Amino acid sequence: MTNFKPVCIATWRFPNASLKAGEMLAEGASALDAVEQGVMVEEADIRNTTVGRGGAPDREGNVTLDACIMAPSGNAGAVVYLKNNTHAVSVARKVMEETPHVILAGEGANQFARQHGFEKEDLLTKASEEAYKEWLKKKEYKPIINIENHDTIGMLCIDQKGDIAGACTSSGLSYKMNVRVGDSPIIGSGLYLDNEVGGAVATGMGEAILKSVGSFLIVELMRQGKSPQEACETAIMRIIKQNPNFKDFQAAFIAINKNGEIGSYCIQEGFSYMEYRAGENKNIPSKFYI
Repeated sequence: MTNFKPVCIATWRFPNASLKAGEMLAEGASALDAVEQGVMVEEADIRNTTVGRGGAPDREGNVTLDACIMAPSGNAGAVVYLKNNTHAVSVARKVMEETPHVILAGEGANQFARQHGFEKEDLLTKASEEAYKEWLKKKEYKPIINIENHDTIGMLCIDQKGDIAGACTSSGLSYKMNVRVGDSPIIGSGLYLDNEVGGAVATGMGEAILKSVGSFLIVELMRQGKSPQEACETAIMRIIKQNPNFKDFQAAFIAINKNGEIGSYCIQEGFSYMEYRAGENKNIPSKFYI
């Protein structure tokens, strides 16, 4: 027997995703299975215009997905610019488990998905297509703080054995440049974990998060003895220092250490995260800088 109590945390207000993962953990599922199945809930929800099927397209009208997954062993897999597959996280897991690589991109990732039994799907829903046509009238691009144009779902789970796994999946910024890749599928930026220490996931303006390698930074700070909260705050302050225009965008982190302690911090007020623990599924407002 172990003393670990399962816990799941996830970015934003996605209660169905954290509920799915949390219930799986309570029934004895592995952290890796729980994070995959948990984020798949949002990938399949066409009401969520930032993840999976129904995600907002790029400037050319293509819905393209980015995702990564990381196992307790430190093994990881990712896909970028993936088309015609709702469950990008599952393709990323196949990359991790079936290839010697970490990242597959574009047409190669699409071919890999077909070869491993993923059926080709049309990801552009009627609602997303109509919103895209409306956007084309002005073709104005700017991030909208705390509005669903970049609300990635990132998730971390600790299972009954005390093992930690994480996943991150997104359709990226709405109306992004063709072939743009954000932080979500990049190990160390959108997601990082060390099974002896803890893990972190990010959401918000991917370019700022990429340049800070924020999730890796948080885990290393926890390794040095900082609490998850202190580590998240340090990572956000580094982004603020690097970006004079920080008031114009959102960036946020959540983190958990090996003891199940949680931290969260963001630039702008309005970000929140889910926590499933001991049968309770809560949405918790994050601490913030502005």
